Amino acid sequence: MTNITAFRRKKKKRPMGGFWKLAGFGLAAGIVIGLALPYLPPLPSVPQMMQQAPSFPERGSAQFGLCFTGGGTNCVVDGDTFWMDGERVRVADIDAPETHPPRCAAEADLGQRATLRLRELLNDGPVELEAIDRDRDQYGRKLRIVTRNGESLGLRLVAEGLARNWTGSRQPWC
Repeated sequence: MTNITAFRRKKKKRPMGGFWKLAGFGLAAGIVIGLALPYLPPLPSVPQMMQQAPSFPERGSAQFGLCFTGGGTNCVVDGDTFWMDGERVRVADIDAPETHPPRCAAEADLGQRATLRLRELLNDGPVELEAIDRDRDQYGRKLRIVTRNGESLGLRLVAEGLARNWTGSRQPWC
């Protein structure tokens, strides 16, 4: 009589496969997270997160320079466009002469004067940025009426002859 156990093959020990390693790691990570949850601060609700989201300031004060190339922080591009806190703003209630590029010498001169005057006005103190019916224009600029103490800085440029009221489309300056 033969011993039956003699014919049994010994099973080779195989290393744990990739799937089982991953499953074991996931289980261990789940246990650690589960044990740590009571000690973590609560997550904010969606309304709380919306309130905490950084937004473009609708009131501000900064020292403005001139933007010579590209974008910038707190600088004036031309008589109706400036950068504030990294956001490009278009003064919504006026049209100022082009400076990039001007179409004639008269537009270049008036555009330069409007640019310098807008910088002066912005540097005179805090301004309010009032939203209009559209948030942005076709170039991605924030559309805002810029005021100080209830007075439109854009309309001040118009009164000084450095810009004109916005009529819904640009008109030639030459």
